[in-house]
Order: sequence, then C-alpha cells, then structure tokens
Amino acid sequence: METVKIEDISILIAEDETKLLHSMIEYLQLFFTHVYAAENGKSAYELYLTKGPDIVIADIHMPLLDGLSLIKKIREKDRKTKIIITTAHSEKDKLLQAIELNLVKYLIKPVQSNTLKELLFTLVEELREERSLIPIKEGYYWDKIKGKLFHGEKEIQLKPKEQKVLALLISKTDQTVSAIDIYNCIYEDQPERDFSSYAVTSLIKRLRQKLPKEVLKSSYGAGYIFITK
Repeated sequence: METVKIEDISILIAEDETKLLHSMIEYLQLFFTHVYAAENGKSAYELYLTKGPDIVIADIHMPLLDGLSLIKKIREKDRKTKIIITTAHSEKDKLLQAIELNLVKYLIKPVQSNTLKELLFTLVEELREERSLIPIKEGYYWDKIKGKLFHGEKEIQLKPKEQKVLALLISKTDQTVSAIDIYNCIYEDQPERDFSSYAVTSLIKRLRQKLPKEVLKSSYGAGYIFITK
C-alpha cells in the first residue's frame, strides 16, 4: 500500500556527507512531498530564508556555517521552526548550547530510521495543532479545527449559535461583519425567518461576556469588528 505523502509540512536536511545526504533525501521523500537539501550550513540558511521549512535537520559539524551557528541564525528569525541536530558523538558543551536555542532533539549518528520517523511524525502533529490555534488576547485562543474557545487550558463553553458566529467573526478579523450576515449565520438553516436585530445584539452581548474586553467592537450602523491587536 502506497504511503500518502505529507504535503502541508516541509523539511530541510543539512548534511555535509554527500552519501548520507542522498540517503536521507531518499528516506524523507518517502513521507514528505517538500524536501530541501544542503551540503553546508550557509546553503542551508539560504534555503531556510527562501523556502521557510517547518522542520530542519542539521548536522552539528558542517563547512561554511556549523550546525549551532545555523540554529542561532534561524532563531534570530523565529522560534517556531522545529530543529533537530545530528552528531556523530555526544558533545555535551555544544548540545547544551543547542538546547538553549530551543532545539527539539539531538540524534546520535547513525540515526535509526524508525527513531527519526517517529520523531518527525510527532513534530508533524505538533505543527498541525499549532496552526489550528488562533491567539486572541490575554491568554485566550480559538481552535479553528475543533471550533472551541479556550482561556489557557480551560475551555470556555459556547452554545452552538455562539460558536458559529465567533467562527465567522474570527475568519474576518479586522473586517466589519454586518448584522445581517451574523443573523444569516445564526439561522442559516431557516432562511425564511425575518431579520431580527435583537437576536443579533443579544448573541453579541453573550459573546462579549465570554471574551476579553475590547476584542468585539461595534461599528455604528455597519456591524461588528473582531480585533485581536
């Protein structure tokens, strides 16, 4: 049975041993559609800038730019890229530096294929989960996959109509959503109903009680705006 390749997550492999690099590329391409490769740290950083990979696997020893220097440069740009360091042997001083740079994991060569596969699939799930979470304010966030509102780890209970309207407002963040559009969202299964401004204002009032202050604003005569900044 053919494996369905991962298309929404890209990966960069940086390895100066040519034979090992080609072997890694072949292995990674079994699971990922987008695999980028570099034989030195400098080329790897250039690929990071142009391709924006979600996961980086880098050898700690590389010409032009070593693995630690590569991680430092990446971390100057972002803290979200998942980074794995590979090394031929345990080098405690360097690995301690790498941990401070928000390293996901280090793997001792030769890397076992099952170990790498398990780690990569775990990272794919983490990345997908992170992408589904939309930060709001004051520790609140919206899980667009589950359609749920959270404050920290606590779920804020929403009624079905509140859930639908909040999803609509968040999908149009910083844009005015008319009262009619909100009403149609509430009663999309009852198109014959006459418009009621009271139904909209009542629901908006309930939503405001469950959200941080100043995120759901009225645009007089036009509708409502969801603001997260």
